[in-house]
Amino acid sequence: MTLLERVELHDDVTLEPAMELAVEGYADDTLVRAALDALARAAGATSAWRVGIEKRIPVAAGLGGGSSDAAAALRLGNALLEAPLRSDELHHVAAAVGSDVPFFLGSGARLATGAGTDLAAVDLPSDYTVLLVLPHDRAKESTAAVYRDFDARGGHAGFDERRAVLYAALERMRAARDLSELPPNDLATSPLAEALAELGAFRADVSGAGPAVYGLFDTTADAEAAAEALRAEGRTWVTRPVAGP
Repeated sequence: MTLLERVELHDDVTLEPAMELAVEGYADDTLVRAALDALARAAGATSAWRVGIEKRIPVAAGLGGGSSDAAAALRLGNALLEAPLRSDELHHVAAAVGSDVPFFLGSGARLATGAGTDLAAVDLPSDYTVLLVLPHDRAKESTAAVYRDFDARGGHAGFDERRAVLYAALERMRAARDLSELPPNDLATSPLAEALAELGAFRADVSGAGPAVYGLFDTTADAEAAAEALRAEGRTWVTRPVAGP
């Protein structure tokens, strides 16, 4: 299970009708094209849109950039269909494209279970600042490799206990600093998380399968000071969670 939250760092995705499917602005895209082809098949329509992507979210960092772009394209493409798919049908299409694509179709924080496509709303505080750090010296491993490593070290052991800790922490959640009580990431670790904690983050961990690391700070000034201190370690972004239901 995974706790998912949005932040304000985002890509810009535009979409308009065209004679055929074309994705511009990001030559390495695969998910947006796959998502729109799947949408067209599900709707019995022609996959004919021109999409523009302006990237800001770092690629292959564990931050969901490709999945959020695919979800945005699905929403925009579906709105232009003569007979748009229902929300549950669109969710099904998104889930076939990628396990975290359905999350980006909606709003608000979600607890993902099962294959990652079963989403339950959770009420999380949003009065904090996020520092994202993408280390210079680490490339993203494939998701399959990350899970193989997880299985090899017996990462499934103690799952029931960790799940109980997670649910208990969610029930007690009142203020931003309560986020520090959530269990750590089971898939990956990073020394940068320790560095962020030393610089004042009340919670720091790897995002998804990494290699990006996040730190949660009480103030923007604290996050910016930490970003300056870690600039030699990697690229940094200071952002905030997206408040909303």
